[in-house]
Amino acid sequence: MSKELASETGSDTGDASTTMKAIVYHEFGAPSEVLRVEEVPRPVPGPSDVLVQIHASSANPYDWHFIRAQPYFIRLAGSGLRKPKKPIPGGDLAGVVEAVGANVTKFEPGDDVYAFHHGSFAEYNCVPQNRVAFKPKNLSFEEAASLPLVAVTALQGLRDHGGVESGDNVLIIGASGGIGTIAVQMAKAWGAEVTGVCSTKNLDLVRSLGADYVIDYLKEDITQGDRHYDLVFQLAGTYSPRHIRRVMAPDGTLIQAMGDGGKIGGPMVRVLTAMAMNPFVGQTMKMFTAEETAEALDDVRRLVESGAVKPVIDSVFALADAGAAVALVEDGSPQGKVVISITPDDALDGGS
Repeated sequence: MSKELASETGSDTGDASTTMKAIVYHEFGAPSEVLRVEEVPRPVPGPSDVLVQIHASSANPYDWHFIRAQPYFIRLAGSGLRKPKKPIPGGDLAGVVEAVGANVTKFEPGDDVYAFHHGSFAEYNCVPQNRVAFKPKNLSFEEAASLPLVAVTALQGLRDHGGVESGDNVLIIGASGGIGTIAVQMAKAWGAEVTGVCSTKNLDLVRSLGADYVIDYLKEDITQGDRHYDLVFQLAGTYSPRHIRRVMAPDGTLIQAMGDGGKIGGPMVRVLTAMAMNPFVGQTMKMFTAEETAEALDDVRRLVESGAVKPVIDSVFALADAGAAVALVEDGSPQGKVVISITPDDALDGGS
């Protein structure tokens, strides 16, 4: 057992100024079964770190994949072969700077910030200063915490990798999810004509975000349509690159998000298929991994403060109910993001 999680044995981890409450897991499994609140040592910032008192976090598919260690290659990628190497899950955070390292010049205690950094289902987290940005002024902590991973993914997928331009015809598959709800708004803000793909119950939501057209995938096969798209952003679903090509413009681009898949290989079959096809077709097919930088978060903040983008929150859970929050994301049914509210006074209170 690690010293960092000595509380599991009931041993004294120190006074309130040196400890914090956090969600931890000591074995892989279902989020609702393996996640629990424990008292653990509070992190200490290094020379280039910002210590943030976290007011809110949010759940992402990223979390349940690591908590379950599925697909299995995640274990080889650093999550741990037999047990978790990093037992505090979570990535998104919004909160207040508590302390800064000696080399930090941009932030000071009391600043409202947001970021993405592993280990954020906790009252505190230390984040490298190049991954922290000032929180959008027009958002609450809960709203801001819903954005880092999904908004940066949408920003970089559409703008940096997809090269979206005004007048482009854009198809967003998975338009009602965390990334999709932001991607629809960003594409519209940049002047694209947007078609969103979602289930029946989410049609009105996607329309309300500005989509010009909405397709119910339960009733219509998008790969059989007459419309052709300059950019396809696939965030959900099981459409193969071969089938998506049917509705892409001759010089169109497919941005393939990792998404879900089987327990062993996850979405890699679709990703590898796209990579194998790319040199032999006129269209561009690729996938990418978002880079959570301060610069990207600053770009998101400007879009939010201008009114072009707003968070979409499905529900809010207390820290003690993080397992239920992650399970809801794993279920795939939320409209937008599932947020976890974290404060020192109610971190152990149940309810959602």
